[in-house]
Amino acid sequence: MIDILSKIEQMRLKRNWSEYELSRRSGLPQTTINTWYRKQQIPTLPSLEKLSEAFGITLSELLADDNDPMEITAEDHHLLSHFHSLKPEQQKALLQLLETLTDPSPF
Repeated sequence: MIDILSKIEQMRLKRNWSEYELSRRSGLPQTTINTWYRKQQIPTLPSLEKLSEAFGITLSELLADDNDPMEITAEDHHLLSHFHSLKPEQQKALLQLLETLTDPSPF
């Protein structure tokens, strides 16, 4: 589990942004950002979305554990949306095809 407040702080400092600058870029009140730290509150999902936009990253990237090597790209989201629109038997067939295609053993 990531410490989202530490991650936000790290990303802000990496860009040399003050809390005011983060507030300006995200459209969130500076008092809201400051309150998260003073009261150790977790930002709401809409706030996290605004922060990810301000940082120029996806919400998945913001919420990802830095120790997690998998990054969900826009193409991944696109693929998943198509996968979820399939019927269960179609999903199963597609998974079997993908397993066959990615099997490291020679034919």
